[in-house]
Amino acid sequence: MDPQLFSPIIMLVLMVVIFYFLLIRPQQKRQKQVRTMQDNLKKGDAIVTIGGFHGIIHAMDENTIVIQGDDGTKLTYDRAAIREVKSE
Repeated sequence: MDPQLFSPIIMLVLMVVIFYFLLIRPQQKRQKQVRTMQDNLKKGDAIVTIGGFHGIIHAMDENTIVIQGDDGTKLTYDRAAIREVKSE
């Protein structure tokens, strides 16, 4: 067996492992956190959408959420459009 044959293979495997731990795994972890946050939403939570709209959850069903803004406007969004729950 020629040691020069295994060197590129070892480097390729090492690069894949590095990409996994630096890019793929943190992204999967963040997606899991967002999914958990979106599943735990409840009426009355102060939230921010991915578009930057701040409001309070007025009503919700399985896939949509009605958000009431400070001026009383009510907008309907997908549950996936919620970026974060604000702690007050």
